[in-house]
Amino acid sequence: MITRRKALVLTATGLVAGGAYGLWNGNATEGGLVDLGAANAQTIEIEDISIGDANAPVKVVEYASFTCPHCANFHRDTFKDFRRDYIETGKVHFTYREVFFDRYGLWAAMIARCAGQDRYFGVAEVLYQTQGEWARQGDPASVAASLKRIGAQAGLSAEQADACLQDGEMAQSLLAWYEGNASSDGIRSTPSFLINGEVHSGNMSLSQLGALVDEAS
Repeated sequence: MITRRKALVLTATGLVAGGAYGLWNGNATEGGLVDLGAANAQTIEIEDISIGDANAPVKVVEYASFTCPHCANFHRDTFKDFRRDYIETGKVHFTYREVFFDRYGLWAAMIARCAGQDRYFGVAEVLYQTQGEWARQGDPASVAASLKRIGAQAGLSAEQADACLQDGEMAQSLLAWYEGNASSDGIRSTPSFLINGEVHSGNMSLSQLGALVDEAS
């Protein structure tokens, strides 16, 4: 399920026009979160990506970056079993929120979102499984090409993937959206899990995360 949220679209002077390829500010705040500086703003709707029963007794929000190695470890080692045991059984309503340390993580999130809500978690799984291949290439053109190939697996044409990565307004709104969410929820590192409103940080095993969910039930 996807719920709608409002986000601020940044028009700060530090952001480069011309699409997501140019959007990257190398400065970072405490905890590694990108500092976007002051901005003029207008509202645009950004959607939370969620799965599970909306009436589940426990709400889990994961904050993660597609370029974060610890996040990749969680999704490779734990998430599939957590989804089976807690989300698909109706115990947990799960929301995934992107955090952006760098432009590559932003591009990856845009490709996943452009694939559509039904395919988002499938694309996310591929992104995390192959993180060491696409995210460490160093050359932006090579990274973009790899992400477009992943998008193609989800049914995106080359033209659709290019349009997605060149959507500057969406890129700016995602940056503002993550910054607002992370600030309001007190997120300082990834992965972090908001479990019924309480923040727990760090990569977790199924038993560790499951124990926190059981305690919150």
